[in-house]
This record gives sequence, structure tokens and C-alpha cells, in this order.
Amino acid sequence: NGQIVAGDNGQGNGLHQLNHPSDVLIDKETDSLIICDWGNGRVVRWSRRSGTTQGEILIDNIDCWGLVMDEQRNLYVS
Repeated sequence: NGQIVAGDNGQGNGLHQLNHPSDVLIDKETDSLIICDWGNGRVVRWSRRSGTTQGEILIDNIDCWGLVMDEQRNLYVS
């Protein structure tokens, strides 16, 4: 069984929504998902802990398609 941890409120531009996400990675150190929210032009972080109701914007006003994090936790966005 799966559990929804991000974007459970339909498509949109609110902090509790996603719009055409194009990539996702898991940040094990913060136990969170980092999502390339292409339709909203942003990169957001969502905690995987239960009770989280919205994301946090890491980068705004960006045309993003992909994400990579290196061993030093530097985030690269394409």
C-alpha cells in the first residue's frame, strides 16, 4: 500500500499542491522529497514525515526538468 506525501490536494500552485512535477529525489539526511515542480516553475521540498501538509520552496522562478544531488548534498537542477 502506498501513502501520498506530496500534492494530495489536486493540481495547482499552492504550497500544498504540485503542477506537472517532472522529477523527484529523496534527501535521506532530511527525510524529505525534493520535487521539480515544472508547471509551477519551482523546486520544492516535502517532508516524508506524517502530518506534513505543504511543501517548502527551495528555488522559485526556474524552468526545471531534472534534479541530481551529489555526495556533498549539492543540488543540481537542469
